[in-house]
Amino acid sequence: MIPAELIKQKRNGHLLTKSELKQFIQGYVDSSIPDYQMAALLMAIYFQGMEPDEINSLVEVMIESGDRMDFTHLDKFVADKHSTGGVGDTVSLILGPLMAAANLAIPMLSGRSLGHTGGTLDKLESIPGFNVHLSLPEFSRIVEDIGICMIGQTEDICPADRKMYALRDVSGTIESIPLICGSIMSKKIAEGIQGLVLDVKFGTGAFMKDMEKAIELGNLLKAVGEGFGVKTDIVHSSMNQPLGQYAGIWCEVEEALSCLKGHGPTDTMAVTLELGARMLLQSGSVSSMEEGNTNLVSLIQNGSALSSFYDMVEAQGGNPIKCESPETLNRPQYETMINATRPGIIKSMDTYQIGLATVELGSGRKRSDDVVDPTSGIEFYAKIGDEVQVGSPIFRCFNSDKAKLEQASAILHRSVQIGSQPVSHQLFYTIKGE
Repeated sequence: MIPAELIKQKRNGHLLTKSELKQFIQGYVDSSIPDYQMAALLMAIYFQGMEPDEINSLVEVMIESGDRMDFTHLDKFVADKHSTGGVGDTVSLILGPLMAAANLAIPMLSGRSLGHTGGTLDKLESIPGFNVHLSLPEFSRIVEDIGICMIGQTEDICPADRKMYALRDVSGTIESIPLICGSIMSKKIAEGIQGLVLDVKFGTGAFMKDMEKAIELGNLLKAVGEGFGVKTDIVHSSMNQPLGQYAGIWCEVEEALSCLKGHGPTDTMAVTLELGARMLLQSGSVSSMEEGNTNLVSLIQNGSALSSFYDMVEAQGGNPIKCESPETLNRPQYETMINATRPGIIKSMDTYQIGLATVELGSGRKRSDDVVDPTSGIEFYAKIGDEVQVGSPIFRCFNSDKAKLEQASAILHRSVQIGSQPVSHQLFYTIKGE
């Protein structure tokens, strides 16, 4: 196999066989194929796409590049959740412990910030002592002991995706549907799960801006999951505005804790409960979405979900006592308000630009080796449909780098449109017939 010839084949629209993909990807994993050639192949896939058989082969090759978890000895339903990325999307930090409290096993491999979207691992690492770099035996033991463990991708699980994921972030190929599908499904299937719920975002802050592309991705993810024997459900939720009240690092952990105490933002809890109820249906522990919702709300109200979060923190080396007083940790040095410059009703929010502002503040990365600022973030005072007056607060942004704060503020000033007519925001998109 000559790498340049295979790149040309894909560039010209030809299908790649599993054997060709395997040779190329294995070569990249063992470093005999350099970043620039893999970047060229990723760009060829971005422009030419892949057929379903190619995508299945891509998923298989990425799984086969490393180990696969086995939880068949557990007497619990083993499941996971994934979001295609958003701004203020702290659902994983809430849903994982909540589902463990519901007696499911949740082995969750999570990621770092990607493009304009936040990373679950970055948020977890803002908890003092929390360790996301566990070995697979440690990972398995914690899942078995307390039902939930959240770590970063190890060198053992899908090492091909681990390298390709970082390269996609800096090569302009994040939005490719085949590459998104390959990345998500290889890791999730390698976890040894029985069920999977996927939050496929749409809108200005999603990688899939329009609904047709989001549906295409959702259908493809579902087909791949079910083809590998994993019960797979898709939820389409909006990123036409940020989710919840905060976007950033530690501020999202604070918000997750608030949600687990029963005080979370309505939109964040709606997405969490929708995904969680579907997971319970997959497990067979409930017979309807309504029953699932009721059960999950009860687990929050009686404190079980919060206890599960603290158990996870302690099991992974963190200090749960510190989490009990979140307002004392990771305090920013600087903050500024972004106020309305005219009266009216917020008619739209450019969530992509808001996401870029969080990156500028220090909540994300411009380069793969950038260090995030756990004190950074944005608080949302108004959303689509809210009425504002001149001087009404829309955003509060904060961090510990004044120059970055000023740069982010300039972005946020351009991210909101104010009109005069009433407007509403639709959180979920339901496909006809579901």
